[in-house]
Amino acid sequence: MSSNDATPDATPEDLAAGAAGQPSEEELMAAYEEQMKSIRVEEVVVQSLASLIEIGGRRAGLVPGAQDEADPTQLQVAIEAIRALQPVVAPLIGPNKSQIDQALSQLQLAFAQMTGQSTAPGAEGGAPKADSPADPGPSRLWVPGQ
Repeated sequence: MSSNDATPDATPEDLAAGAAGQPSEEELMAAYEEQMKSIRVEEVVVQSLASLIEIGGRRAGLVPGAQDEADPTQLQVAIEAIRALQPVVAPLIGPNKSQIDQALSQLQLAFAQMTGQSTAPGAEGGAPKADSPADPGPSRLWVPGQ
């Protein structure tokens, strides 16, 4: 029997997958399940943080050639997500924590420059959160009780 002959149990999908040299859906699912067994949550969290920093840099316009992707709203979300993950990731990355802190500072500075604010979200004494009352005046400075 030659390699081009079909086996009696082969379905048209099996033949198409075999002919194209691509794995079947069942093979893909089995490979996915095997991969999921070996992935650790810590790896996913650290990778998520790295992705947020990369996307944040693009939304800040800090990546050469990506200035047209600048988006202060998306940047603010990235900054807040990075800040939320920092305490979880810090023990996992050890001495690399300073690199995360530096990247966050760069994103916060870019946000402040993009929006004209003196401080970025999450920075010490930073801008009020979205649910905080805001002064309707031109300075946009929030003052308690006003």
